[in-house]
Amino acid sequence: MTVTVPETVADVLSFHARLRPTAVAIEAFDRVPATYAALVAQAERTRLALRSFGVGPTDRVAIVLPDGADTAVMFLSVAACAVAAPLNPAYRDREFAFHLDSLAARAVVVPAGSIGGVVDVAYRRGIAVIEMSRRNDHAGAFELSCDRRAGTACESASVTPDALALLLHTSGTTARPKLVPLTHANICAAAHQNAAVVELGPDDRSLAVTPLFHVGGLICAVLSPLYAGGSVVCTPGFHAPHFLDWLRAYEPTWYGAVPTMQRAIVDQARQRGSGPIQSKLRFIQAGSAAMDPGLPAELERVFGVPVLARYGMTETSGPIAASPLPPRVRKPGSVGIATGVDIAVIDEHGRTLGQNQVGEIVVRGANVMGGYERNPEANAIAFVNGWFRTGDQGYQDEDGYFFITGRLKEIINRGGEKISPREIDDVLLEHPSITQAVTFAMPDSQLGETVAAAVVVRPGAQLDQRELRGFVANRLAFFKVPARIVVLDELPKGPTGKVQRIGLAERLGLLDRARNPLLANGKTDLKPLGSTGQRVARIVADVLALPEVGVDEDFFELGGDSLKAMQVMARIQQQFAVEVSVRILFDAPTIGDLTAAVDASVIERTLPHADAHQRLQSVS
Repeated sequence: MTVTVPETVADVLSFHARLRPTAVAIEAFDRVPATYAALVAQAERTRLALRSFGVGPTDRVAIVLPDGADTAVMFLSVAACAVAAPLNPAYRDREFAFHLDSLAARAVVVPAGSIGGVVDVAYRRGIAVIEMSRRNDHAGAFELSCDRRAGTACESASVTPDALALLLHTSGTTARPKLVPLTHANICAAAHQNAAVVELGPDDRSLAVTPLFHVGGLICAVLSPLYAGGSVVCTPGFHAPHFLDWLRAYEPTWYGAVPTMQRAIVDQARQRGSGPIQSKLRFIQAGSAAMDPGLPAELERVFGVPVLARYGMTETSGPIAASPLPPRVRKPGSVGIATGVDIAVIDEHGRTLGQNQVGEIVVRGANVMGGYERNPEANAIAFVNGWFRTGDQGYQDEDGYFFITGRLKEIINRGGEKISPREIDDVLLEHPSITQAVTFAMPDSQLGETVAAAVVVRPGAQLDQRELRGFVANRLAFFKVPARIVVLDELPKGPTGKVQRIGLAERLGLLDRARNPLLANGKTDLKPLGSTGQRVARIVADVLALPEVGVDEDFFELGGDSLKAMQVMARIQQQFAVEVSVRILFDAPTIGDLTAAVDASVIERTLPHADAHQRLQSVS
């Protein structure tokens, strides 16, 4: 009997709905699981709603929703009948404006009752705003409403494998982010390849912790297990203190995460005790950024399962190389073997190199995009003789395993977040005190790379670095805010007179500071702290891997960044049972400021109880 291989998102869902309609497809923490039959029914409700709003099969629909089952099902449902374009909900207005304009979005999906932000940006552009309201019958069930039609009513049309399914942005070398169009054939091929390399089947359950506006979360964590007939546990995003509880409660057979998340997971396991964590995991995938050589061994000691490297990018719909499962060899430092694609290494003239020769890694295959949208200049650079140039430097050994030795591109890979430095340059140059700015990658022990910037201040102007960080944070997502800002009299330039981002951290002497942040600040100020302050300081020191921190130390000058800030806040929430916004570290980033915020939150939390106690005393 001939088995039809699914080639569109709709085919993936309907294929398993026909074979196993009552099998679980999507799970969430607070709702009953959705079966494949329920998932197909939701996709059909979405199709009918979008058509009634005037959204056709080729129209682009931006999705701005928090991570979770609703977002996963929204992506699948929109991609099955139109073009899905998930965006980071943390974007600022200017970022939403850029992305919506670049996408030529016909509509944007937001949670019901949303105001401001992307809603205002969409209304100013005449883009239809579609509100999503949760239904309570199963995970990922929702209703859609729209008070401004995207166009005339559209008749249903079948979606073919070569039709566009997913639009994502990726950062360029020096320009603005480029638009990556991925067809149904592209993402289904990637889902098939990722499922095949780790032998996913109907009994496998993915724990989705990576963002659902990245190709890793969308294709690897969601579409791949569904392609194999398995299920997905959709979390509200990565939250290290809850991760081990999720493993115990939902018993996933695998998960994938970037190295920074993996490090946080190891830290949580260490806090829970020295023994191995009991789970149903059979493997762990790690990718999107360079991994500390000792991290896989630590993960394997904690969970007792193999840790598999994964290497890919947005333009390839996800992984192009991965470590194989045992008993096949996993080589330390390698990103694995090709996952059903052709990979080669070429020199600067486009000639293929032999084994163990270092050059640029190139790839071709069914999962690789056809070219950036409306960008012939970028495409002329990105493709050579039918191969897509990854911009990564590396080699292939005699056993077919690939190793990454560096990057040729200027994008900053901050723990898996690909950041265009030009975008941050533009924001820094809007500051009235800045005349020149260049953003670049700086080594980071946990993230692999983080964001740094060098600026030249206008003559006679004063620059407050805390205020400058806040200025950037008001305009860009937190993960793009420079962790280090260096003030120079003149930006260093190369032989042609252009500022060269690559290698700038080394030329500015930031490598030693990145390895030991205390070198940047001199002696730590250890003024006396109260009980709360001592506990806060200990949390910050642990997260930053420092022996101690002082009351007036600046979190960012000590090596902090937005990810470490979230880790600090998660631990504070655990220890003090209070909610403190990560924003406080951008507005007032000293340990003393953070202590004051925690004290204020504790008082605010306890005041209602004190008032009630006083009222009871007066009655008695």
